[in-house]
Order: sequence, then C-alpha cells, then structure tokens
Amino acid sequence: MSGVRRLGARWRRRRPLRTRLAVAASAAVALVAVGVCAAAFFVIRYELLHQLDLSLTQSATRVIQENRGEGPQTVAGECRYLSAPACAQIVPADPAADPDAAYLLPVATPVREVAAGQRAPYYSNVSRFGQPLRMLTTPFGDGRALQVALRADPVEKGVRQAAVLLAAVGGAGVLLAGLLGYAVSRTGLAPVARLTSTAERIAATRDPRHRIELPPGPPGRQDEVTRLAASFNTMLGELEQSVSSQRRLVADASHELRTPLTALRTNAELLARGDRLTPAQRERASGALGRGIREVTGLVNDLIELARDEEPLPLLEEVRIAEVAEHTVAVARTHWPQTPFLLEVGAGAAEAVRPGVPARLARLLTNLLDNAAKFSPPGTPVEVALSAYRSGGEGSGGPGSSGGLELTVRDHGPGIPAEDVPYVFDRFYRAEAARALPGSGLGLAMARQIARAHGAELTAGAAPGGGALFTLTFGAQGPPGGSHAS
Repeated sequence: MSGVRRLGARWRRRRPLRTRLAVAASAAVALVAVGVCAAAFFVIRYELLHQLDLSLTQSATRVIQENRGEGPQTVAGECRYLSAPACAQIVPADPAADPDAAYLLPVATPVREVAAGQRAPYYSNVSRFGQPLRMLTTPFGDGRALQVALRADPVEKGVRQAAVLLAAVGGAGVLLAGLLGYAVSRTGLAPVARLTSTAERIAATRDPRHRIELPPGPPGRQDEVTRLAASFNTMLGELEQSVSSQRRLVADASHELRTPLTALRTNAELLARGDRLTPAQRERASGALGRGIREVTGLVNDLIELARDEEPLPLLEEVRIAEVAEHTVAVARTHWPQTPFLLEVGAGAAEAVRPGVPARLARLLTNLLDNAAKFSPPGTPVEVALSAYRSGGEGSGGPGSSGGLELTVRDHGPGIPAEDVPYVFDRFYRAEAARALPGSGLGLAMARQIARAHGAELTAGAAPGGGALFTLTFGAQGPPGGSHAS
C-alpha cells in the first residue's frame, strides 16, 4: 500500500497542475456517472424482478381461490410458453402423499417445510424446458404447499439490455467527464497561466511594467484566482516603483558625483605638479582637495543611508525623544557657532518615549537642524520645540501615555517657496535659492525616510512671520512591526 502511495506521489510531482486538476475533476465526474449508472441498473433490476414476483403472487392467489380442497397434483403446466399462464402444482408435506404423476416443477426439502408450516414463503430461480423460471412457494393449507412458476427470460433479457445501455451511458459519461475536466482545468487555470506567462516575460525582459489582464467585475465578487492575479499586479506595481526609484537614485547619484569627482581629479593632477606651484597655490589646491573629499564622502554616506531602505530596523529600544533632541541641539551648536539654537520641551513631553533606534533618530534631527542653520542669517535663532498632544483617551501626554508627540524646527530664513514645497523631500532636489549653498540635496529625503521607518510623519511648510517650519509628528503607537529602516 505504501508503494502505491509513493508511486502516486511521484506521479503527482511529475505532472503539471493543469493535468492533475483535469484528472481530479474527470475522476470525480466519472465516479458520479458510474455510480449513478450502477444505481440505476440495480433499481431497474429490482423493479423488473418485483413486477415478476407480483405476477407470481397474483397467480398463486387465483390458484388458491380456484382449487380449494384439492389434493396434491399439477394444476397447470403451460408455463413453457411466454403467453401461457403460470405453472402451478400442489405439494404435500409428506412425500408418501405425492400423486402418481411426476411433478412438473422441482420439489426440494424447503418446499416440504413450507407445506408443513416450518418455513415462510419464498421465491427461487429454477430451470425447466430449457428456459429459466421464477418460482413462488407458498402454503396451501392442511399440510400442503403451492408452487407457482413463470418464465423469467424476458426479465433477464431486460436486465441485460439495461446493463448494456447503462454501460454505454456510463462510458459516455466518463468520456464527457474527461472533456469537462480538461475544460475546467483550462478555464479555471487560465489566470494562473497568464500569471505564469507574465512572470516568465518579466524574468526574460527584466521589465516589471507588464500586467495580467483581469476579467471585468467588482473586486468583491472576484474568485480566488482573480484575486491572486490582482495581488500579483499590485506586487508588479510596487516592483516597478522600486525599480524606477533605484534607477532614479543611480542616475541622480551619477549626476551629482560627476562634478565633485571632476574637481577632485583636477586638484589631484594640479598637486601632482607641485614643483611648478607656489606655496599659496599648493595650499589652495590642497584645501580644495580636502573639501572635495569631504563633500564626496558625505554624499557617498548619504547614498548608502538611502540605499538601506529595505534593511530591517535594528533592535528597537525605548527612546526618550527629549534627550535625543537635547543631544542633537548641543551638537548643532558646536557645528554652527554663529546660529543660536533654542530648545523648548513642553509639559508632558520630557519623559515621553517611543520605540526606535537612537542613532537614526539623531541623524533625522541633525539633518533638520543643519538645513535650518544653513538657511538662517547669522545671529538669527533656530527654534526647536517638543510638545505632547492628546490623541484620545485619559492621561494623554504623560509618560508612556497614548498621546502623540510633535517636534518642530523653525528657522528665520527666506522660507520655502510654495512651488518648491511638494518637492523638498525628493532626492537631490535643491531649490533655486539653495543651488549655491553646500549640500547634496539628500538630507531632507533621508530625514523623511527615517521618520516613516519609525512610524512618524515629517512635513514642511511656511512658518508664521517668515522662514521654514518642519514638523515631525509621532502618533500614539510606535512603528508597525513590519517597518523597514530607510
């Protein structure tokens, strides 16, 4: 049995899904067809025999009524012909009382038992005159039994004809089941075939713009395979967006790296001929080379950070946002000594914590502070405020409460033009006013990426009275379990 099971499992592994589905559907329909035909055969056979037994019962009743008081004898013997009445004979329980003439129908021990009242009436099949007979043996009274027989070959012929007809119907049903199974597998797996073809085309062309054509209809009424195809289309859309984003990143990075790398090569070639330069020229070239190296290093580091978009978050810990803000503000004061940094922590926000990675959150705030200081005129402050707000439920705003946190960074510079607001978080985007300032255009893109990885949202806008205002909002819940670092 285990060998047959292993053979069946090996066959299933070597056959495509369409063949297995066709075989399964065909087998199910064929089994039903064969079962119905078999049941119909037994019903027809039973009904034909039942009708013959009813005829024997009626004949026995008529003989009993017409021959009351008669002794053992053959009452009628014409049953060898189809149109003749039933053969009938009266048999005593004692063989000594048998008539001199031989009986027409066979007399066995069960017949004597019925005559003696020791056995119930019964039907049996016998052969006489070279023909099959159906015989009823029933009590006749006073120690006698009555045997009545009719030819059974018409019934047997009808049973054989029914068997042949139903076998033909069953065979046609099996053939039809095979055709239906093939049609069902072909129709049912058509979306899967299209999905497979699309996947193979994408693998061959490496182009995720292909889509699977879906049948019309509302989404709520789609079957499982159609929903699978729709999900595959959604995955292809996400893949296309990811590939496009990667291509834009590579293109933008190559464009941004071209200028500083050219400058580095020029200064390096200039320093290689240092014997022809004056000390002042060598110093300027060396300084330009160092600044170029730092710029390229910063740009490469930013690109590496952006390329980590699909990496899982490191081990999270409960981070006190106020402490991160105090640390980054203190660092910013050393980097931008001409810019005052003012930090205000509201009531209920000093002890508020959120799950996250301290180094990544510090990088987010550092980017915002550097951006604000870069656009602030010397001596004008950069204002940082951390506050808690109520997001529903009692006790919001306290440590560990269900309230949200909001951190704002405001500068007093020229602000963000309305036409630039939708693009300030795009990679390598730099407004007209910022083209002459140092930077790669990646800081704000990285900041928003880190914010979203921690379940927060970073927005930009114009501050009241002038300047730019960046708002970092932490909801009541931490980042979702499936978050990814950016």
